Amino acid sequence: MERLATERFEANRERLASLAYRLLGSAADAEDAVQDAFLRWQAADRDRIKVPEAWLTKIVTNLCVDRLRSAQARRERMVWLPEPLLEGDPMLGPADTFEQRESVSLAVLTLMERLSPHERAVYVLREAFSYSHAEIAGILDITESASQQHLHRARRRVATAPAGDVVDDAGVRRVVEAFLDAAASGRVERLLTLLTEDATGVSDGAGVAGALLRLPTPERIAVAARGALRPSDGKRRRIGGSPALYAGVVNGSPALVAVLGSRVVGLSVLVLRDGKIAFAYGTASPERLGRLAAAWSEREHDAPIIHAW
Repeated sequence: MERLATERFEANRERLASLAYRLLGSAADAEDAVQDAFLRWQAADRDRIKVPEAWLTKIVTNLCVDRLRSAQARRERMVWLPEPLLEGDPMLGPADTFEQRESVSLAVLTLMERLSPHERAVYVLREAFSYSHAEIAGILDITESASQQHLHRARRRVATAPAGDVVDDAGVRRVVEAFLDAAASGRVERLLTLLTEDATGVSDGAGVAGALLRLPTPERIAVAARGALRPSDGKRRRIGGSPALYAGVVNGSPALVAVLGSRVVGLSVLVLRDGKIAFAYGTASPERLGRLAAAWSEREHDAPIIHAW
């Protein structure tokens, strides 16, 4: 019986992890929530659970809501950004619909930090997993009317986030190369031609604690990119050497991946709208890059755009 129960849970693990990642914006926290759900599943009177999938969804969702509530004050005091995931990571879940792709866009995940825990839960359950308001009401123990109100507020607050154009492999490389070439030129005006008029961005300040950088205008993004991506000269060398730069896909968007040896040391993600960059995300935090770096090291990649920067 225990073996069958474990198999039943494992059949749902990837779906539950994908749900938890969207709710929490952190792969590590999502894994913890799913493991907590597994412990509850083991301890439950499973004979009384009519639909295990629904029961597990309710447990994971509410575990995540509790985590969001307890983390709100802490996140306000720290440098918090969603954790990026490399294309193909099962935690990203399916990307068959616009809503599924949108719900893991780094632009959307960043804006979802402004939502209340219930607003975030309703938004994810409805938009990414197509639950009805009646089902959501049962999961969160709220009324259908409250679910509808939460969804309305959540949609309004994330409406400014670009979901991101769907780009093929060749398109990803073109976008990343154009961005890198413009930054290398040192000319802000070249970078501005690649950005939408309302482009915004966010960075963790090269992984330095307490240095969250908000980039509210295209000009601020262009200046930051020029400073970060211009080639080093003899007077300014990066500690440990210069990384090779690759094009990749992260959370469904083109990304510039900086790799030193075999280790990912930096990441810039470019969320597109109508072919232009509408949101830029940058991180060099080892903690935030841990899962992505592990996935990157296990794959073969095309030649880097630049071997040393």
